[in-house]
Amino acid sequence: MGLLEMIQSRPMPLAQLMGVTFTEVAKEKVVATMLVREDLCTLGHTVHGGAVMAFADSVGAAATIINLPPEAQGTTTIESKTNFLGGAKAGTTVTATATPVHLGRRTQVWQTRLTTSEGKLVALVTQTQMVL
Repeated sequence: MGLLEMIQSRPMPLAQLMGVTFTEVAKEKVVATMLVREDLCTLGHTVHGGAVMAFADSVGAAATIINLPPEAQGTTTIESKTNFLGGAKAGTTVTATATPVHLGRRTQVWQTRLTTSEGKLVALVTQTQMVL
C-alpha cells in the first residue's frame, strides 16, 4: 500500500466532513484540496478562519502520521500558529501543502501553505505535533 492509499484508508472524520481530499502524499510533502463551501464561510462568503485552521491541521496530522517511528502510538497537535494572508471565496478550491521543518523522535513541526487555484496565499500555518 502506498502512502496516499494509507492516508485515504484512515479518513479523519472532520476532514471528511469538510471535504478534504488528499492528492499527493510523500514523506517530505503532503498536498490536499478543499472546496470552499458556503457552510465553511463567514457571512461575507469567504472561508472561515476556523475552517482554514482545521484544514491545515488535518494535512499536518496526516504528514506526521506517515513519518511516525514504528513504536509510536499516534500523534496530537500541541501548538499551531496561523498567519491569515488572504481570503478565498465560496466556490473556489484551496490547496494545502505541508512540508517538514523538524522531524524528531518526540515532536514534528510542519509548515502548511494554503493557496487558491490562482496561487494566491490564503494562510501560512506552522504546527507542532507530539509523537505519542
